[in-house]
Amino acid sequence: MLQRLRESLTLVLLVALPFHALAVTLATKLIAGPGHAPMGVLAVWKEGLLGVILCITIVELFLRWRAMGYGLWAMGMDIIDALVLGLLLLAVIVSAHSSQLTAHSFFYGFKYDFIPLLAFLVLRRVPWSDRWQLSAVRCLLALGVLIAAYGIVTMFLPMSFFTLLGYSDLHSLYLPDGPLAAFQQVGASGIRRIQSTFSGPNQLGLWLLLPWGMVWAVSGQRSAHSARMLVVARFLLLAALFLTFSRAAWIGAVVIIVLSRLFPLPPFFPLSPRERGNERERVGVKSIIVALVIGLAVALAVPASRVILLRSASTTDHLRRPMEALRVIADHPFGLGLGSAGPASNRVSDGCVFLPASGDASWAAGRDDLCVFLGDVQVQPRGRVCRCPLLPENWYLQIGVELGVLGLALYLVLMGCVLVRLWRSVVSGQWSTDLFAIFLALSLAALVLHAFEDSAVAYTAWILVAAALPIASRREPA
Repeated sequence: MLQRLRESLTLVLLVALPFHALAVTLATKLIAGPGHAPMGVLAVWKEGLLGVILCITIVELFLRWRAMGYGLWAMGMDIIDALVLGLLLLAVIVSAHSSQLTAHSFFYGFKYDFIPLLAFLVLRRVPWSDRWQLSAVRCLLALGVLIAAYGIVTMFLPMSFFTLLGYSDLHSLYLPDGPLAAFQQVGASGIRRIQSTFSGPNQLGLWLLLPWGMVWAVSGQRSAHSARMLVVARFLLLAALFLTFSRAAWIGAVVIIVLSRLFPLPPFFPLSPRERGNERERVGVKSIIVALVIGLAVALAVPASRVILLRSASTTDHLRRPMEALRVIADHPFGLGLGSAGPASNRVSDGCVFLPASGDASWAAGRDDLCVFLGDVQVQPRGRVCRCPLLPENWYLQIGVELGVLGLALYLVLMGCVLVRLWRSVVSGQWSTDLFAIFLALSLAALVLHAFEDSAVAYTAWILVAAALPIASRREPA
């Protein structure tokens, strides 16, 4: 009964997570009125539900171990567990010795960096039924289609629609003390980037990699209807991924397609031997179609490469900010403590806008909540020095800034071990290519983005990995 309750609540969490930003924004407006930052008491619902799930899991483990006649010594531990616990211990030590850290910074840093890992650590110790895995895949696929369709529709909606829901009337800006921006634009082109129900286009693009990976692992050739549904799903997901204009998500989507075509293993919807043979014959045709789609997308993007692909300002940030993070790591090899970099730093710092030295800052006049820089010179507001966030634009370097060189090394080894274990499960036929491809795509995106900052991405990915990589506990006594 506890397993059924745990699995049901986990499914509810996975389904609700993608709607977090939209729901909290709307609820904040209804309760506090327009112009307010998302209310913290509303925003922590997901951690509260995850906490309930983890408590149920711990009770379930305790009852199982007591029934078996032994204690906590029997829970087992592997290298992945040791790495997670080692990172946690290091984070406590480094943060305790940091003179610049505040309680708020530590709280947000722990939330972003360790809650997903600790959930993974606990949830991999309990069994997950095949029915739950099938339900999770189906729900994520259906959600992906729904969220993609809504995102495409928002491409054409006026600003008044977003402000009605509680979003800010600004775009492309994050204000710690204000509501979410309605949308972002591609540089100064005026081209809108969709974010659907998420807090930004990059967050949407990375989450879409989850259903995108699953839709390529599903075999829908059992009927003409299911085949058509898969075509529609793939088209909507591809269109939404493109309209996020998230280059990291694009690369991840290509990685997933290539791996799913090289290793077509669909365990969630197993095929008969005859169907499996037909599926192999279709692989060649589908690979050609995929190559044509990618080629067409590249051909269409080339004329707009300077605006969409190169994006000089964004590309410069992706090069400059990691170098700044490397300098910080070199100056502080033992780390600055949790929350000193990345999204946690964003939450406790001023909202800063960096413009070229010859740029025009007149559009921000009267907005004292914005810190505007022309080059390296602060031009707004006058009379106080702004405290801007440290954003490495790289999840691993963020960990390096927070936990030092040792923390960076441990985290890289952890990610490598998880990928190796997932790959072994693919080779042994225990799991599918899709989860390995999805986690690899997210790991690559983390080289240029804070890929695991969004709870929908981090919690969903690590929960699925926990189900795929159960810990080997000790055998029951005879």
